[in-house]
Amino acid sequence: MFGMDQTKTQDDRVLLPEELPPDVIVSPDTRRGQRIPPGQSRTKKWPVLDAGGPPGIELNQWHFAIEGLVREPRQWDWEQFQAIPKVKVFADFHCVTRWSRLGNVWEGVSTRKLMDLAGGVLPDAKFVLARGFDFGWSTNLPLSDFLAEDALVAVLHDGEPISEDHGGPVRLIVPQLYAWKSAKWLESVELMASDKAGFWERNGYHMHGDPWKEERFGE
Repeated sequence: MFGMDQTKTQDDRVLLPEELPPDVIVSPDTRRGQRIPPGQSRTKKWPVLDAGGPPGIELNQWHFAIEGLVREPRQWDWEQFQAIPKVKVFADFHCVTRWSRLGNVWEGVSTRKLMDLAGGVLPDAKFVLARGFDFGWSTNLPLSDFLAEDALVAVLHDGEPISEDHGGPVRLIVPQLYAWKSAKWLESVELMASDKAGFWERNGYHMHGDPWKEERFGE
C-alpha cells in the first residue's frame, strides 16, 4: 500500500515558535505544551508514503488550477505560479501511520492568497477537493481547514525544493490535519457545496482527519 524511503533528518532538539523570525507564520499546534498527538511517535526523518508513486511531472507541462465555487476560476503554469508572493509557515507534520515530524518550515503560496487571486469564495462553498497529478488521486477537506492561516501550497521544505518523492514540485500543506490531507503532486483544488470523499476516504479513512482527535478511520 505504501512505499517508504527515509531521507531527511532533524536534530534531537525541537525548534520552538519563539525562536523564529517574525515573518514566519506559526501553526497554532506548535504552541501546545505537548506537540505529539495521541497515538503518534516522533520521527527525526521524513518517511516517503503515497498510494502509487510519483507521476513524473515536467515543469514545462506543470499547471495548477482553482475551480468550482470561486468567482474567477484560475489556472497557472510554473512560471506564473512562481511569480506569486510566498509565505513561510512553521508547522508540525502528523502522518496517520503514527509518526510525527516536528518543526518543519514550509514556503509557498498561502491558500488565502490563492482564493483572493480567484476572486474570492462563493457563498455556497463549504468543502474542497484537492486533486493530484498521480493517477486521479484526491482528498477532501472542509473549506475552513483549507483556508486556515497556516495552510499553503508549498514549493520549499526547510529551505530546499520539495523532492518528487515528497510531492514536488508543489504539494498542499494543511498542518492541522493528518498528512494525507496535504495532497502531494497537487494539480487542482475544487471548491464545493457538499463534501465528497477522496481516494483514501473511499477506502476507509476519516472524512476529516484531525490528529488530536485521532480521526484516522471511519466517519
